Amino acid sequence: MDMEWMRPGAFLGSIVFALMGVIIFWLSFMIIDKLTPYKLWEEIIEKQNVALALVVAAMSLGICIIVAAAIHG
Repeated sequence: MDMEWMRPGAFLGSIVFALMGVIIFWLSFMIIDKLTPYKLWEEIIEKQNVALALVVAAMSLGICIIVAAAIHG
């Protein structure tokens, strides 16, 4: 059984890259929220806008895939 992931350097690198991915995703979500004419969170949660929730979910997956490819690359 290979224990490569148990090395401190590999483990710390994984944590750093995961945090970078989350921060980049959060920043891009906040930028898109500012660019839209309404508050995304309020529209999805309070007004129960399912169509907007699906669009935001697709956008989130796209951003996550781009961030993951950029970090992995």
